[in-house]
Amino acid sequence: MSNNPPSLLSLAIDATLINFHNISHDLSFLPEHILIDLFLRTLKAGKLTPRILKLFVATEKEEILSMIQALNIQLVLTPVLPTRCSEKF
Repeated sequence: MSNNPPSLLSLAIDATLINFHNISHDLSFLPEHILIDLFLRTLKAGKLTPRILKLFVATEKEEILSMIQALNIQLVLTPVLPTRCSEKF
């Protein structure tokens, strides 16, 4: 019984999951089938954070946006309170 080695694409997606904290740029250059695989593996690994969700949403790829909507994943916006309302206080 011989096991086939993982594909280079699979290894690259796994490496991306491990190093997602270092990715801060646009993912829209990736082909849609790779984005879908990366998104699904991100969900399965439990690594979908608001920052990573923003990266996927920013791709504006129809299939990714449809999956996010179908799974009812919403970006939670935390309000930022001002530290000072005016100079009078």
